[in-house]
Amino acid sequence: MDGTAFCIACGSPPPLTSTRLCESCLRSRTKFSTLPERVQQHRCAKCSMYEVEKRWVNIGEEELGELRVRENLELIDGSVGVKVDLQYQPIDERTSRIYVTVSGDLEGYEFHDDHEILLQTSNAVCQSCTRKAGAYFEATMQLRSAGRRLTDNELKNLRGTLDEILNELESDPMFFVTKEGPVTGGWDLQLGSKSLARTWARKLVKRFGGTVKETSTLVGMREGTEVTRLTLSYRKPAYDLGDVIRLKKNDWIVNSWQKDGPTLRSIKQNQRIGVTWRDMEKATVKCSLSDQIVIDILNLDSSGAEVMDPSDYKVVTVAIPYDHDRSCSSLRIAFIDDTWIALPGHRGVE
Repeated sequence: MDGTAFCIACGSPPPLTSTRLCESCLRSRTKFSTLPERVQQHRCAKCSMYEVEKRWVNIGEEELGELRVRENLELIDGSVGVKVDLQYQPIDERTSRIYVTVSGDLEGYEFHDDHEILLQTSNAVCQSCTRKAGAYFEATMQLRSAGRRLTDNELKNLRGTLDEILNELESDPMFFVTKEGPVTGGWDLQLGSKSLARTWARKLVKRFGGTVKETSTLVGMREGTEVTRLTLSYRKPAYDLGDVIRLKKNDWIVNSWQKDGPTLRSIKQNQRIGVTWRDMEKATVKCSLSDQIVIDILNLDSSGAEVMDPSDYKVVTVAIPYDHDRSCSSLRIAFIDDTWIALPGHRGVE
C-alpha cells in the first residue's frame, strides 16, 4: 500500500470527512435531522389551554406548531448553520399537518431534509379547571375601606388591578378566581394562589395606600405537611391622592403613599411631612380631588389672582400658592370652608 487516504466505505480517494468518508458515503449514511411522523398533544376541554412541558398555557396554533417542532427535532452531532422553515396547515379541530424543511452544514457539505408531521390533539382537563370545578382556593382577599362602605367606582378600580396583574404576570394555572361577590361594606374573592393574593395586596397598597392584615388558617394535612388557607384583609383609606384633608387644624394635600402612612403637602407653606395610618384616622376630607377645579386666571398681581367663581360666575380673588409659576395661566382651586383656595402643585397640564 502506498499510504494514500481513501474512503473506508467504498475506497474513493479524497476529499474525505473527519471520519474518513467521501461525500457520497457520508450522505448515504447520515440522517441530518429526524422528526416523528405523528405528535400527540393535549388540550383542556374547558379552557382550551395546551399542555406544554408539564404546564398548561394559552398559545396560538401556529406558535404551538413551532414549539412542537422544536421539542421533537433531533439534529446530528456536528451540524452547523441550521435553519428550520415550517408551514402549518390545520385539517380539522383536532388535527393539523406541519411541513418542515431543515437545512444546514455538516463536514462542509450542505444538507437539506423535508419532513411532514401529523399533529393530533386529545381532550384533557387542566389542573386549574379541575380545581375550579371543585371550588378549590388557597386564599381569600377582603376589600374594605376605613370607616365606610366602598363606592361602586372604588370597587371597580380596586378589582381592576387584579385583572392588570393577571395580564402582566406569566401564565400560571393557579392564578384564578374561584368565587367573588359583595359583602357588607366591601367585596370578597377566593383565589387559587396565595402568591397571587400577596402580589395583589402589594399592588393595592402601592396604588391606593392603606393597610393589609394577613392571617393563616390550618385546614388539614397532605403527605405529612400542613395545608393552610390565607386571608388577606385590605383596608383602603377614606381619602385618595390629591385630596385636601384636615389634620390637627391644618389643611394638607395627600401627596404620596408610604408603607407606614401617606406623605402630606402643606397648602400654606412649602412643607411635607409623613404621618402614620393611625394619625390619619383623625383626618377629615375637606375637598376630594374630583371636586377640585382647574380655572383660568383673569388677572394676576404679586400676591393674588382674579378668577371666575364656578358657582355664580362672579370674579373673586384668591391668594396664589407659594409655588405658583407665573408663566402658568391657570390654577387648581378647592372650595374649603365656604372659600375658594388655590392649591400648590399645579403646573397647568391636565
